[in-house]
Amino acid sequence: MSENCLFCGIVAGNIPSTQVGENERAIAFMDIAPATPGHLLVIPRVHSTDLRETAPEDLTAVTLLAQSLITRVVDRLEGATGANLLSCIGPDAWQTVFHTHLHVIPRYPNDPLVLPWQPHAGDMDAIKAVGAQLA
Repeated sequence: MSENCLFCGIVAGNIPSTQVGENERAIAFMDIAPATPGHLLVIPRVHSTDLRETAPEDLTAVTLLAQSLITRVVDRLEGATGANLLSCIGPDAWQTVFHTHLHVIPRYPNDPLVLPWQPHAGDMDAIKAVGAQLA
């Protein structure tokens, strides 16, 4: 538990939230600044800054809870036809709360969200060079 972490405060019950699911190692609650109706967050109960630090058993618990909630989102929210699962790691990747979390963002036809980049074919030589760095 991190003393100044908003999400640790939610886990401890010191900060109110609208919880929608849980398991032994993770909880899920509604995002208070939703991108679309039904936007929720899934977090491990134990503090970690981001996915790189998250214990494998916590990451598994978070992922399995998110999976069940994606099914719930599509089945129960009128008009929802899919969902995005998003993890932001670091300020340049839009992380604002430094406690591991997955966004489950319901998607609706014609909702206001758009991809943050315009996909287009890349330079295969450059792709292979970066791939070699990561292999």
